[in-house]
Formats: sequence, C-alpha cells, structure tokens
Amino acid sequence: MSIAAEFALQIQNAMNDVKDGLGSLFKIRVGIHSGPAMAGVIGERKFAYDVWGDTVNTASRMESHGVPGEIQVSEDTYQVLKDAFTFEERGWVDIKGKGKMHTYLLKGMADKRTPSP
Repeated sequence: MSIAAEFALQIQNAMNDVKDGLGSLFKIRVGIHSGPAMAGVIGERKFAYDVWGDTVNTASRMESHGVPGEIQVSEDTYQVLKDAFTFEERGWVDIKGKGKMHTYLLKGMADKRTPSP
C-alpha cells in the first residue's frame, strides 16, 4: 500500500509544474482505499486486464469526493499507512453509495522525505 501512496505523492508533485494553456496549474484528485479486490483478464475477442470489487469502487469514490490538488484516503488506508506518512484529518464525508466515511488527506512521508522519482 505504501507504493500506491508514494506514487500518488509523485503524481501530485509532478502536477505542481504542469500548467494549462492559460497558465493555470492543473489540480488533480487522487483517491486510495485498502481492501480485497479481484483482478483478471476479460474479453473474448479483445482481451483486457481489469481490477474490480468494492475496494476499487471505494477508491474511486475517494477520488470523486476528494479535494482538487489533494490525495484523499479512507480510514482503512489511514490505519495501514499512519506510521509511514503524514495526514491531515478531513473528517466525515458523505460518500455516494457508501454513506458517511471518515477520510484523511495524505500530505507526505512521515520522515519528511519527498518520494524518490
């Protein structure tokens, strides 16, 4: 799970330098949730690798209900990563199809290092 968090921080850092045609910075939202997921190859004529399940759906909801420019994580992910990363508590957010969920914003690595490129 820490690889996903480090990757999200790297994306966030990279986006801090990207501007649109008008000079405005792009702000992306990233969502992370922890739990079981199914993965496999689907299709009969054209094959595609896909991942699905409630964990994937919840991660998607973390993103879509997140804050532009931030990485929002669920309570489950916070519990897994809280010793290795720093967080800001966002609080309870009403998540479509899930109800109120306690969420956090991932801010960085606990030892204040920036993720390696």
